[in-house]
Amino acid sequence: MSDSSREIAEIARKIEAILFISTEPVKVTELSSILSVSKETVEEALHRIKAHYDSQHGFTLINVAGGWQMATASDLCEVIESYNSSYGYRLRLSKAAMETLAIIAYKQPITRAEIEELRGVRSDKVLETLLSSGLIRVAGRKKGTGSPLLYRTTQEFLEAFGLNSLSELPTEEELRNEGNIS
Repeated sequence: MSDSSREIAEIARKIEAILFISTEPVKVTELSSILSVSKETVEEALHRIKAHYDSQHGFTLINVAGGWQMATASDLCEVIESYNSSYGYRLRLSKAAMETLAIIAYKQPITRAEIEELRGVRSDKVLETLLSSGLIRVAGRKKGTGSPLLYRTTQEFLEAFGLNSLSELPTEEELRNEGNIS
């Protein structure tokens, strides 16, 4: 093994330890700064770790919400869901909360009145739930009469749904084709 390969292997071990203890995605720039190595070196180590995990393990590295995070392998979702339904914790959202969250994700920034107009029902309690869960945040006030609060999704929303950015949300056409909206 060359000195360069040994150096990358040692950096990969350090990155693996950092990602293992982190509860949220870690950016390449953060890893580069912490380890005092170039971003290119960090990226090479990340790709080596990912290739190793993908070939032999029940977990992998994913690029999500602008950073890297350890996650279970996608082909093991059935066993994970089985475990979660029997023993694990899952964020459980009501149908109303999921509907409201979808509206915010697609229409953000959006006011409570605009959400209620689309849903046809009051949404204040649902918004409280989504705010307390950290999936949405207040993003300022709309200019005009009353200056109502504007809501938008958070980084936690991206993480919870395994997205790197909002552009990865399915399009309206894709949702129609899947029969999820009419």
